[in-house]
Amino acid sequence: MIVRLLHLPQTWGQKEEIEPARAKAQSAGVKEIFIEDLREEFVRDYVFPMFRANAVYEGEYLLGTSIARPLISKRLVEIAHQTGCNAISHGATGKGNDQVRFELGAYAIDPDIKVIAPWREWDLLSREKLLKYATENNIPVEMKHKSGGTPYSMDANLLHISYEGRHLEDPKNEPEESMWRWSVDPKNAPDKAQEITVGFENGDPNSLNGKKLLPHEILEQLNTLGGDNGIGRLDLVENRYVGMKARGCYETPGGTILLKAHRAIESLTLDREVAHLKDELMPRYASLIYNGYWWSPERIALQALIDHTQKNVNGWVKLNLYKGNVILVARDSKDSLFDSEVATFEEDDGAFDHQDAAGFIKLNALRLRLNKKRKKS
Repeated sequence: MIVRLLHLPQTWGQKEEIEPARAKAQSAGVKEIFIEDLREEFVRDYVFPMFRANAVYEGEYLLGTSIARPLISKRLVEIAHQTGCNAISHGATGKGNDQVRFELGAYAIDPDIKVIAPWREWDLLSREKLLKYATENNIPVEMKHKSGGTPYSMDANLLHISYEGRHLEDPKNEPEESMWRWSVDPKNAPDKAQEITVGFENGDPNSLNGKKLLPHEILEQLNTLGGDNGIGRLDLVENRYVGMKARGCYETPGGTILLKAHRAIESLTLDREVAHLKDELMPRYASLIYNGYWWSPERIALQALIDHTQKNVNGWVKLNLYKGNVILVARDSKDSLFDSEVATFEEDDGAFDHQDAAGFIKLNALRLRLNKKRKKS
């Protein structure tokens, strides 16, 4: 039997992992190693479309791990085809969401692909057993915990970094300050607010502080700015798709800023009912991404609707970053639906007839009045 291994660490904020991964693969005898810079594709084709929807899972999670899995699945299958392989492999556990995300994505792209999932096939059913196996077989393990034992289960890409395992498995334990890698403690962030301006075109960020940048460049710079100001930390107990609750800690500095900025520019440019419809659909859209259905027909259909709403989402948003907070201070758009002549509390020269409100109220009160009369009778 000849087994061809494909090693594919995505370079999305994993600078310190690339060369050790290459060396580890070479020492294991891997002949074909694929290390690719997919940052631009990741942000342009996955992160930004998701942020057009203002997607948040269970009210807090910005889906940093979830949104990375579709592209990994896509490239794994593409490279399998390129190299004549009929199978892909992943290192996700049998308890987590990632096994579902990787495999749903792979099967959606190639229904006949085979998937090898060692966590489900071997008897290495804990991280401690995996660490022992690695030690016995001279496989280096990076980022071990300072107190010994397995490191945190971490996932890093250009949108976020996540932490699970160790003492985080007990929700009453506070995260260690030394765990956080991308952001300063908000208490130790600068005492002066940092002002930034994010520009938007068709719903996507296209500039930062007046300078046009590529999508991945904007996110990289926002990560730095946000991290320096203690922005984007999250400690969450979430409902996994496989049925259990799990605790994770996340740092998403750039994404936290982008969500605030995008909702701000939409507040000027979206029709009321369109905005409300988006908010109603968002939890469903977020769940599809969280559960691994990026390539599903329903997600694609929702994306078409969301993208249609973004045609006039153009303009700029000014924000202050201050000790863990993203504070909106100004926004403007050439496509704004905000009309100061109509909205003013001062004289509006007849732009709005106050008498119209009386009929509007009576019509909307009609069902309420009829319901009350029925109860009385």
